[in-house]
Amino acid sequence: MASSPRSPQPAELEISRQSRILAALSKKVIDLDELRMLAAQGVPDGAGVRSTVWKLLLGYLPKDRALWEQELAKKRSQYEAFKDEFLPNTVGGSSTPGGSEGHSDGNAEHVENGFLDRSEIAQDDHPLSLGKTSQWNQVAEHSEMIEQVDRDVKRTHPDIHFFCGDSSFAKSNQNFAEADSFFCFVELLSGLRDNFCQKLDNSAVGIRGTLSKLSQLLKKYDGELQHHLEITTEVNPQFYAFRWITLLLTQEFNFADIIHIWDTLLSDPDGPQETLLRICCAMLILVRKRLLAGDFSSNLKLLQSYPPTNIGHLLYVANKLQ
Repeated sequence: MASSPRSPQPAELEISRQSRILAALSKKVIDLDELRMLAAQGVPDGAGVRSTVWKLLLGYLPKDRALWEQELAKKRSQYEAFKDEFLPNTVGGSSTPGGSEGHSDGNAEHVENGFLDRSEIAQDDHPLSLGKTSQWNQVAEHSEMIEQVDRDVKRTHPDIHFFCGDSSFAKSNQNFAEADSFFCFVELLSGLRDNFCQKLDNSAVGIRGTLSKLSQLLKKYDGELQHHLEITTEVNPQFYAFRWITLLLTQEFNFADIIHIWDTLLSDPDGPQETLLRICCAMLILVRKRLLAGDFSSNLKLLQSYPPTNIGHLLYVANKLQ
């Protein structure tokens, strides 16, 4: 009696996806449709290529591999120019917080032997100044913000060595990570910026319009749940989904699961918002029994502190809502 074929183990599937992604990235001209399909299933952590995949999906890197080095050099040079233009310099100095020495050519005509002409310095501009226009105060505030972000990341992710230790990856990419992250963030927000524009809040494309789309999506696929949630218990989407949408679910799951979700979000050729709404809708459907049995307070508590879930299954349900 012939034995039935053995189902591939999770580790084998991971290796298979990893090899397929590596093959896709090795082509002279990247096939973005193929890469999106592969990345939507999750980029294997062991491949060490997620940063490259995300840069391609966000449009930061061109499809032609031959242009990568030129484009990266151009963007990184542009970022240095942005820092020189917008970040405050210490008075009479040449260093920019987070930047490098020797980028003060634009101020050279005002500086002689490392000192500004007295006429260039306001009377209240000194190291202890708290004035809004004080360059010293701007430098201090900028440094405080960086320190606060660093503390928050370490506090939020104490179990991740990358954020809490001196990882070799962080050291080797120190010169470029800031510039690359900036431009990737710009590309990411380009498809979501209307949610953050206060003037558009009450329009069809603003955050309230986005929340309304989520409500309509839930009504389409589970009218009973939508009615109970919003009419019977009066738990409106803005009470829980505002955070889900504006923070791209980064507060609802652990870090590893968030990365997997973002693999899927960034794989949508039309931008992340539609996929994000389907994932939010799937989150509601997966806890429908508890929501249908709950009242205002219990449902609000549940959705503001979403329970641990199988991310693979969540994304599967979200994909079925297309």
